[in-house]
Amino acid sequence: MKLTIERAALLKSLAHVQSVVERRNTIPILSNVKLEGRAGQLSLNATDMDLDILEAVPADIAEPGTITAPAHTLYDIVRKLPEGSQVELEQSGGDGQMTLRSGRSKFTLSCLPVEDFPVMSGGELPHSFTLAAEELKALIDRTKFAISTEETRYYLNGIFLHATESNGVPVLRAVATDGHRLARIEVPLPEGAAGIPGVIVPRKTVGELRKLVDEGAVEVTVSMSDSKIRFAFGDAVLTSKLIDGTFPDYERVIPSDNDKILEVDCKLFSQAVDRVSAISTEKSRAIKLSVEKGNLTLSASSPENGSAMEEVEVSYDSAPMEIGFNSRYLLDILGQVEGESARFAMSDAASPTVVREVADGSAIYVLMPMRV
Repeated sequence: MKLTIERAALLKSLAHVQSVVERRNTIPILSNVKLEGRAGQLSLNATDMDLDILEAVPADIAEPGTITAPAHTLYDIVRKLPEGSQVELEQSGGDGQMTLRSGRSKFTLSCLPVEDFPVMSGGELPHSFTLAAEELKALIDRTKFAISTEETRYYLNGIFLHATESNGVPVLRAVATDGHRLARIEVPLPEGAAGIPGVIVPRKTVGELRKLVDEGAVEVTVSMSDSKIRFAFGDAVLTSKLIDGTFPDYERVIPSDNDKILEVDCKLFSQAVDRVSAISTEKSRAIKLSVEKGNLTLSASSPENGSAMEEVEVSYDSAPMEIGFNSRYLLDILGQVEGESARFAMSDAASPTVVREVADGSAIYVLMPMRV
């Protein structure tokens, strides 16, 4: 194989594929990226056996061929080359080494046999539909903060994506929860998505997908089966195994009869929560909300730091009440509200609170209270 490619183009693709590669691998070939040069383009392929990325980039191919090279090392080298430079990759003979030249720099990297590289991106996926990149961004951004990191409840370690109905209208819905908070967001159901199985997309896949969507794609083609999901856009294809588990019945957690309605300016409230929470202990991050007609008092105290209190003007007409929350969880949810005001529907100090954006009904957040 022999080819020449612009540093910027190679670096961009390597940045995508190397982030799929785990830093520590018991199987050596999984530390490598597969490079295939033919027909005017270089294809880069990396996998961790659960997630697979394949990306093509234009290159000047002198001799077609396929090799594998250490992903992180190759990325580091290309990253440190001068901007605007040309990179020449060459492997000649069967010596198991690749030479990289750029300007006066020359690197020789050890390669592993191509035959050892696992194939994951093939296979038929029966369900397929196209989603606008902006809608996919919204589904990810407004739920991913609530994905659980607790490995024992592995079925919560991702976003639950499924087709359902909302007020009689077909929607594509994404849900994530870690048991303390829940995020639910929906977009109109794309054509072809009606019969899709409910799937749990793993946290790592969500992260990699979000990076790729930012690269300016307009549409994403989503294909899935019961065990795999594939996202194709532009020159990149991301294929992932799905989490094999049953997502809990989240509808049971969303209260429908919370009657104490509080409306608050989102920005002012976020800033007040942020300030008052500076006092709360690092471990609990507890903050108390005392609400009465037209007024909300936020307070926090800790034995080592002292106490804090701030008042915020709100719209509230129900009976006075006090409720405690984890301030970080509260800020996470407020950070998702794009409009000016947020609506809190509360019941009592021990029941879950429902948070919505006043101007946009497509997203619902549920937050469990804390004892304070």
